[in-house]
Amino acid sequence: MSNIDPIPGSPVYDQPQGHPHHHERSRSTARRTALAIHTIADIAAAFLGLWILLHLLGANEANVFVEFVHGTADWLAGWSQDIFTMDTEGLRVLLNYGLPAAIYLLVGHGIAARLGRA
Repeated sequence: MSNIDPIPGSPVYDQPQGHPHHHERSRSTARRTALAIHTIADIAAAFLGLWILLHLLGANEANVFVEFVHGTADWLAGWSQDIFTMDTEGLRVLLNYGLPAAIYLLVGHGIAARLGRA
């Protein structure tokens, strides 16, 4: 009897091959990866949003903290600089840093949601 192939649909046939906890571990890894991507996207958007806020409120750009936030935001938004070239400085900063913030959130959360369902 042990040489007979299992019948499709039977519990023996439908069991995942390999270690019984392999699926649980891969699902847990996917959730952790999704959380990491989600968190990184949130942090990137937070830096960009914080720079927009500091700029619009007229923060002292010679301050070490403001310099750090501005440098980080410049690095994160380097690919989108001068997409919008308005004469109004505040609107230009809002759009040139707000666009990458929105894209990071949409893409990061989309990837995280997709991985979370895996």
